[in-house]
Amino acid sequence: MKKILIILLLFIVGCGYQPIYLNKNLKNFEFYKIETKGEKKINRQIINTIGFKENAIDDDLNNLSLNSYFIVEETAKNSKGQVQSYRSVITIDLKISKKEKIIISKKFSEEFSYNNKENRFELIEYQNEIKENLLDKSIEEIILFLNIQ
Repeated sequence: MKKILIILLLFIVGCGYQPIYLNKNLKNFEFYKIETKGEKKINRQIINTIGFKENAIDDDLNNLSLNSYFIVEETAKNSKGQVQSYRSVITIDLKISKKEKIIISKKFSEEFSYNNKENRFELIEYQNEIKENLLDKSIEEIILFLNIQ
């Protein structure tokens, strides 16, 4: 068993394996203009987490457009008409353009389904937690996408 583990370890090290999140210092993401639409809190968290910066001095830089929205949908009701389950969906449209020509355009979407809770306060807290988790997943997807580009 030890021999297999050592051989596997040597193979992984020798092939240039590197964890994706080892270096969170992404490329220099400076943009001439950053436009945001939709949910301000979501857009602000994306910009701050990834480290997008606006530089209005250098007009050779690309423009960034973020359009985000968060929806809570009722997915099932019982015979009395009371909601039994919900689905939360977060969608982020990312566009990078240069002088009105779109260079990169990608839509990121994450969703989660869950049952209703008896206590309204607990439900709202749970929905806020789900929103944060979906946003974190979306940010990870954006980071992966931009690192590949």
